[in-house]
Amino acid sequence: MKQLMALGHASVCADANTLSVTGKVDFDGAAAMAEAGGDWLKSRSRGEEIILDLGAVEDVSSAALSMMLEWQRVSRGAGLVLREVRLSPVLAQLTSLSGLDALIPASSS
Repeated sequence: MKQLMALGHASVCADANTLSVTGKVDFDGAAAMAEAGGDWLKSRSRGEEIILDLGAVEDVSSAALSMMLEWQRVSRGAGLVLREVRLSPVLAQLTSLSGLDALIPASSS
């Protein structure tokens, strides 16, 4: 897996078809993480299936939701097929509480 960016508390990585985040996604790093992931998504081929793996995200805030939604928007704009969004238990709970769970093809890790 190739590391796209790292902060002291989180990192964004990618492999052939999966964009992954590990660590704590907070307001201090979410915009930079969203940009790094968005750039990777824009580099993919139209029609390609991708997976967003947020299964190792911990200590989330609404910043993580914003980043995830931004990646979904970029994916649609790039003509990608979002096959799955993997969520950590804490992120799945926040997604459910916010009413966004119906909007994403998610599975809890």
